[in-house]
Amino acid sequence: MDDQTQLLIRRLEAKVAQLEVQVAKLQKENQRLLLEKLQLREQLEEARRAEVRQAAPFRRDDRDKVPPDQKKKPGRRIGHPGSCRSVPGHIDSTVEVPLERCPRCGGELHDRQRLEQIIEEIPPVRPHVMKIITYQGCCARCGEVRSVHPLQTSLGQGAAKVQLGPRALALAAVLSKVHGLTMRKTCKVLKDLTGLRLTPGGLSQALSRVARRVKVEYERLIKQIRGSPAVFADETSWWVGGPGWWLWTFTTPQGTVYRVDESRGSQVVEDVLGENFAGMLVSDCLASYDPIACRKHKCFSHHLKAISNAKQFPDTSDSSYLRHCELLFKTAIALYNARPQMTAESFTEKRSHIEAWVDRLLAQPLSQPQEERIRSRLLKQRSHLFGCLYEPAAEPTNNRAERSLRPAVIARKLSCGNKTLAGRDTWQVLASLGATCVQRCVDFTDFLASRLPLAAPAG
Repeated sequence: MDDQTQLLIRRLEAKVAQLEVQVAKLQKENQRLLLEKLQLREQLEEARRAEVRQAAPFRRDDRDKVPPDQKKKPGRRIGHPGSCRSVPGHIDSTVEVPLERCPRCGGELHDRQRLEQIIEEIPPVRPHVMKIITYQGCCARCGEVRSVHPLQTSLGQGAAKVQLGPRALALAAVLSKVHGLTMRKTCKVLKDLTGLRLTPGGLSQALSRVARRVKVEYERLIKQIRGSPAVFADETSWWVGGPGWWLWTFTTPQGTVYRVDESRGSQVVEDVLGENFAGMLVSDCLASYDPIACRKHKCFSHHLKAISNAKQFPDTSDSSYLRHCELLFKTAIALYNARPQMTAESFTEKRSHIEAWVDRLLAQPLSQPQEERIRSRLLKQRSHLFGCLYEPAAEPTNNRAERSLRPAVIARKLSCGNKTLAGRDTWQVLASLGATCVQRCVDFTDFLASRLPLAAPAG
C-alpha cells in the first residue's frame, strides 16, 4: 500500500470519528427535544382539560399539589402520650342514681361500688325575646333625648323594630367571617341550632352595620401592626363582583390585617404599613414589596423552591453551584434556630461567615443557564437575603403570612369572595378582627357583643 492510500485512509478515519461525534451530539439533542415535546404535549392536554373542567377560578394546579408518596401521614406520631376529654371547670348539677337491689331479680347486692361520670350536654336552645320600651323627650337644655337599653343595637322603629341582640349578631359574624360559612349556610345554622330566622340579604345588611360599628377597632389594629418589629405580608387573588381583585394579609404573632384591593402594587403595602414603617417586612420576591422604604427579608422557602426547580430543569446537569446555594439557605435557617442558645459574639461571627459565603457564590464563574438565573435572583435581593439574622422577630420563611391566608382561601372555594364593595368592606373588617382574636385567645363573640350595644363606647 502506497503512502497516498494510507494518507487517504487516515483522513477518512478522522472524518468518520468527527461524524460519530456529531451523530452522538445530534442524538442527545434529539432526546432532549423529544422530552421537551412530551412535556409540552402534557401541558397542552392539561390546558385543554382545564377549559372544559367545571371548577372554581381559583383551582389549584395539579402540578403544585404534593405527590401522594410525599404527603405527611395523618395523625400524631407513634408513641405520643394519650389524651382524653378534660374535666370541665364547673359542675352545674349532680344526679345520683341509686342501686339498692338487683334491677333484674330484686335480690340483695354485695361489693357495691360508687361510679362517677361527667356528661356535657347542650340544652335545647330557643331565642330569648325581650320587648324593650324606651322613651324619648325634649330637654330645654339638651334638646331631644331618649332612654337606651344595653341590648339595643339600633334605634329602628316600625317595620324595623324587630332587631337582633348583640350576641346574636356576634355569633352570625363568627360563623360567616371567621368560620367561612356562606350567608345562606349561616342563616340555616342559626335557624337549626338557635331558632333565629334570617334571610341572606338581611344578614348581609346586619353584618355591614356590625362592621361599621367596630371599624375603629380595625383602624386601631392597623396602627398596632405598623408598630410591630416585623410584619409578614402576602397576597392572593380575590373576587369582588368579578375577578381582578387581590386579598392582602399583613400579620404578626399578635394580629392580622386583611385588605382587599384592585391593585397588586406597592401602594397597598404603603397604605397599610405607612410611609415611616420602622419594622422589617417579611415577604416573597414579588416586585410590589421592593419600593417600600424599610428593612426587608425575603422568604427562604421561595429561594429554595426556585433552586429546586432549577436543578430539575432539562438542560441542567449536575450543578455543585446550585447545591451550595441550597446548603447556604439551610445553614442560615439552622443558625436562626440556634440563636437563643448562642452568645451574641458567636452568632455575629457565624452570620458574617454566611454573608461572606454568599458573596463568594455571587462572584463565582458559571457555566449553565439555570445557575445564572439563580445568581441573578440572589443579586437582585442581595441586601434583603438574610434580614432574619438581623431582626429576631423576622422568621426565615413567610409561612406565617401564608397560614393567615389559608382560612380565606378555603372560604373563597365556597363563595369566590365578595359580591359588592360594601361586602368587601364588611369582610376585611370582621375577618381581620376575628383572626386577631383567635391569635390572642380572645372570644370573638364576646369581643363583638361588648361593642355592639348603643350604650357601649364605640371602640
